[in-house]
Amino acid sequence: MYLIEMKRNGQKIYDGAIAMAVQVYAQKNIFLGEDIVFPYISKPLVQVGRYQNTREEVNLPYVKENNINIVRRDTGGGTLYLDENCVNFCFLKEVEESNKDVNFADLYQPLIDILRELGAQNVELSGRNDLQIEGKKISGAAMSIVNGRQYGGYSLLLDIDHEKMTNAIKPNQKKMQSKGIKSVRSRVHSLRHFLSDEYKDLTSDELSELLVLKMFKADSMDDVKKYELTDEDWANIDQMMQDKYDNWEWTFGKSPSYTFSKDGRFKIGTIDIKLKVVSERIEDATIYGDFFGNKDISKVEAVLKGVRLEETDLIKALESIDLKDYLGDITASEISQLILG
Repeated sequence: MYLIEMKRNGQKIYDGAIAMAVQVYAQKNIFLGEDIVFPYISKPLVQVGRYQNTREEVNLPYVKENNINIVRRDTGGGTLYLDENCVNFCFLKEVEESNKDVNFADLYQPLIDILRELGAQNVELSGRNDLQIEGKKISGAAMSIVNGRQYGGYSLLLDIDHEKMTNAIKPNQKKMQSKGIKSVRSRVHSLRHFLSDEYKDLTSDELSELLVLKMFKADSMDDVKKYELTDEDWANIDQMMQDKYDNWEWTFGKSPSYTFSKDGRFKIGTIDIKLKVVSERIEDATIYGDFFGNKDISKVEAVLKGVRLEETDLIKALESIDLKDYLGDITASEISQLILG
């Protein structure tokens, strides 16, 4: 078994999106003849599942205000909030042709054994892909099998920032009707509470290293077999970030189609906007209200079609016409905020 550390030029990387790019790159390009382990810790990040609607799962105004990044996983499952309190592990395993079923019990069993050794005696698998202790969730996992390799992993909640976790993934648009799969908001708990006294003061980095040592049955990190990413590897990973994991088209554009409506009261009167959205672009728009306009509102509806649900794109489209002719004294920014708020 090999370890790939989240380091570049000797410096640790605390970016969960880059960690994801490293894992997917390795899944497709690095073959060492043995399993590969990727531990990582991330600065605040929201991960949405492969088949989820980003705008429905994430409280976008909150994450923007708090500088929380968003990335879409390549695996399914629900939305996760990660930060420095979470210890994360991903694994690449070769699987036999006859054994391609997703098996979370096999993924979790080594961790369960280690956690019991660290004092969490009552840890157990819950449902299909969670770990719990005394009915409280401490970990969630995701997995896929592609080209004969199992790509899976889990997040372990050493501590929890309840305020950020709750607000970052709280849907803001209650009228949205989506075809996507909605996350189940589970009751979660800090692992630290269940550890033996000698481990209760571990930092996230210390716990991550301890878990690595126990997985590899090693006394020090010098004894752990490692693969160090090359400059060529990093160049390809950088390109993946640009093309995918740090790209609006992947994080938002891959969301399923949905419809939603927003209404607001302005000095010109009430505006009610109903939108049909496909790949996070407006496919159809209908505007109602008690405002007074001199020209047919269908022109405003038309300029919105094909526009990405991004503030700069919406404002640019709306400023291409004189809104006073259609709605009265209201700005493109005000309409954009109504749609995105």
